[in-house]
Amino acid sequence: MAKDKKKDGKKAEKSTPVPPPVPETSFEGNSSKLSCLQTPLNQVEEAQASPFRFQEESKEMKEPLIQEAAQYYEEPILTQLIVESYEGEKVHGLYEGEGVAYFQGGNIYRGMFSEGLMHGQGTYIWADGVKYEGNFVKNVQMYNGSYTWPDGSMYEGEVKNGVRHGFGIYKCGMQPVSYIGQWCEGKRHGKGTIYYNQEGTSWYEGDWVNNIKAGWGIRCYKSGNIYEGQWEKNVRHGEGRMRWLTTNQEYTGQWVNGIQHGYGTHTWFLKRILGSQYPLRNEYVGNFVNGDRHGHGRFFYASGAMYDGEWVCNKKHGLGRFIFKNGRIYEGEFINDQIAEYPTFQVDVMNTQDLSGIRTQSPFETIRVVDGRGNTSVLGSNIELDISSLLYLFPKKDRPEEMKQVEYAVLRHISELRRIYSFYSSLGCDQSLDNTFLMTKLQFWRFLKDCRFHHCNVTLADMDKILNDKTTPEEIHSPYETLLLRTFLTYLIHLAVHIYHKEFKDKGPYLFKCFSKMMMKNIIPNACHIQGILFCEQQQTVCAINYIDKCWEIYRAYCRPSTIPPYELTMKMRHFLWMLKDLNMLSKQLTATKIVEILAKDNPFVCDGDDSNLEHEMVFLEFFEALLDCALVYVTNDMIKQQVDIVNQKGSCYRTDDYTDGVRNIPQHPEHSSFQVML
Repeated sequence: MAKDKKKDGKKAEKSTPVPPPVPETSFEGNSSKLSCLQTPLNQVEEAQASPFRFQEESKEMKEPLIQEAAQYYEEPILTQLIVESYEGEKVHGLYEGEGVAYFQGGNIYRGMFSEGLMHGQGTYIWADGVKYEGNFVKNVQMYNGSYTWPDGSMYEGEVKNGVRHGFGIYKCGMQPVSYIGQWCEGKRHGKGTIYYNQEGTSWYEGDWVNNIKAGWGIRCYKSGNIYEGQWEKNVRHGEGRMRWLTTNQEYTGQWVNGIQHGYGTHTWFLKRILGSQYPLRNEYVGNFVNGDRHGHGRFFYASGAMYDGEWVCNKKHGLGRFIFKNGRIYEGEFINDQIAEYPTFQVDVMNTQDLSGIRTQSPFETIRVVDGRGNTSVLGSNIELDISSLLYLFPKKDRPEEMKQVEYAVLRHISELRRIYSFYSSLGCDQSLDNTFLMTKLQFWRFLKDCRFHHCNVTLADMDKILNDKTTPEEIHSPYETLLLRTFLTYLIHLAVHIYHKEFKDKGPYLFKCFSKMMMKNIIPNACHIQGILFCEQQQTVCAINYIDKCWEIYRAYCRPSTIPPYELTMKMRHFLWMLKDLNMLSKQLTATKIVEILAKDNPFVCDGDDSNLEHEMVFLEFFEALLDCALVYVTNDMIKQQVDIVNQKGSCYRTDDYTDGVRNIPQHPEHSSFQVML
């Protein structure tokens, strides 16, 4: 770089903040410029849907509107540089090697030169205090570097032609705002996370397009409310779910320009009765227009009442059908929230619920058993068990006694069974607004294994076939199937009969004795003592559950039709071994012998002395936990380190956790890291 060709560099200039309501505006700069991140402070906290007028519906409280300010920098450029003095070596009259150049206007460069140009590692300081440290390529900032502004703002990451391009981290000096993610030509573009406060409680993580939230993303607000779904032009737009944790409400459906618009479901979670399995909630399912219930929709009241019909601006208006909580039905026209035939009759006033009077568990709880012909128990009903197929095994004269005795058996243990159901249904789940969960088949399998049902000469896959005789073959082994409490109890009775029927043959009451034996031998001593690797630790479980959809897809890809009815797709242990071989997963650590040991763990059917039987079918829980165990063996510490290095090379050579004070940091468990690398 000949000194007579050096010219002055421009100072960084601040432009005025962009006035609201424009959330973010970018300046188109020269490709050689580096712009400061436009720093949104606190985006408008989400206001909920407009207040509703029904006494059953909780009134919504709008969060305060906080305008988003922004500060901008014009990017420093290096195109006009005039050197006043130089300290360092020269070769053939050109600056070469390490040196210091002092430019007109007060700008300074310290670093490497090549053939008269700034080339290599160096530091450039503008007269107003803006500083760049990093790589130069022929007078242009390239590859990796950091910018620091006088107010304390900084950027560190990848640079191309003097602008942010690639992976980088920005922290604002004047406000507690930071951004970590991808950049393109000086703008946030791709995947990235922005934090709006130092505590890390207000943030957005997702897709960006030219500094605009667009695509899919999650927005967590300072209040704790969360939106997850599609975005367009910085607002909620498309399909998404909003959870107002502050008011116990949730909406899942369509959004337009940040407002509920289209088809969706809005739920109001009410105070839950202590000890109740079921939540108290009001729920509307139907059409919304500009945040109002408008069009056709159904409203389910916590009291048990239901309206199905037309709505206009949050009011029942038009033709509709109202089912009162006492079971009576009115079907006709509604006008301005009232029944047209009785203008003074207020539907909502007449059906106002009394939460204190709603009970789902009484001191004298009853259970009803059905035998398939509509017969009911004289005890009454609030839990219905369908064991009609079992009752057909007995003569007609013995069925009433069998029904009554099995009712007593279940009632005797109902409190313990409720507790067990609640315990397993919450495994691996996030917090619920109303503390209510439905048990999935995945959790049910874990319960069966913990209670050692699979040690009673029947596999979990066989149990699925026994219990799902009315289910389509495609769904028999689905981990997503949900079980209500009554289904859970019904399944237990069927399993008790299947396992212990020979022991109590010709000894009545037959169902009562089988169920009581199962409770004493299997359930009471073993339930709620978690075994296996999947659910042993909550945080580890949440990490592993993230891969359940992909693993279910892999499981089904390697399943083969069963050789016995109903010929559903299933995986045998040998198929699991072949899968690992096909995927080149066998190694010095993960040998075939080691895989057999993993499959044999807590499985009485696999090994018999020196022989191994791999013809037994695996349900998805066994497949998933076997994969987790294999990951711990297959993935070494060196492989994890190598994977981290690859990610860093693709993204940035800088560690993001060095620049995320107050930002969420999720610790990685060995099982999670190993499983992620293996997949």
